[in-house]
Amino acid sequence: MVIETKDKVILIDPMLGKKGTAGPSFTFFRYKPKRNPILDLPENAMEIVHKTTHCLLTHLHPDHLDKAAEQFLKSRNIPIICSVKDEKILLKRGLNVSQVINYWKSSDFLGGTIEGIPARHGYGFVAKPMGNVMGYYIQLPNEKTIYLSSDTIYTQAVDKVLKQYKPDISVVASGRAQLDLLRPLLMTMEDIVKFVKNAPDKVIANHLEAVNHCPITREELTSELSKKGLIDKIYIPQDGELMEF
Repeated sequence: MVIETKDKVILIDPMLGKKGTAGPSFTFFRYKPKRNPILDLPENAMEIVHKTTHCLLTHLHPDHLDKAAEQFLKSRNIPIICSVKDEKILLKRGLNVSQVINYWKSSDFLGGTIEGIPARHGYGFVAKPMGNVMGYYIQLPNEKTIYLSSDTIYTQAVDKVLKQYKPDISVVASGRAQLDLLRPLLMTMEDIVKFVKNAPDKVIANHLEAVNHCPITREELTSELSKKGLIDKIYIPQDGELMEF
């Protein structure tokens, strides 16, 4: 995902490797094992990525920062904004960490502000080994506010941002990722519906149909939200689709 605002182009959680080159399958028997990513980037992707001025990372799983993305960021010395809990690892990898964000603390960002929002990467015990994740609430001058909820289930923190911060745009990871064992790593369909229902304005669904352990498809998501009368609140973009707000 890329956010473009005036002369700034913010690359978010880049996975830039070609189909099947970024990493092994995340499942072996729950879903058909395929090397990730399970598709190539759309034709217009790198043209946009090459305009990157900043990179924002929510966490360090390989489907959010792969080796190809690391090489790209290093080669151009791209300034990276990340969670306070990821700073040391990224510095060890030789990346240019320019700004560190704390949870529930607003910081200056590109003439506006950015605030770290807690995220919980899974239901029950599985969230602990999944590690630290940070969502972001971003307010930029003369732009709509945006909430990047990141890889998370529906939590009190998510509920608070939707209901109290009232973002103009909210992004929800919608693939319901799950490993071979334990419970899902992302929101169930029921919680995605809850997220869309509680969002004060538009929602964008991402994290769909790109890695092998995310079973929910765009078609299934469209069908369910249509049944619930919520389809007008959500964008379910195709790969490479540009949205202007």
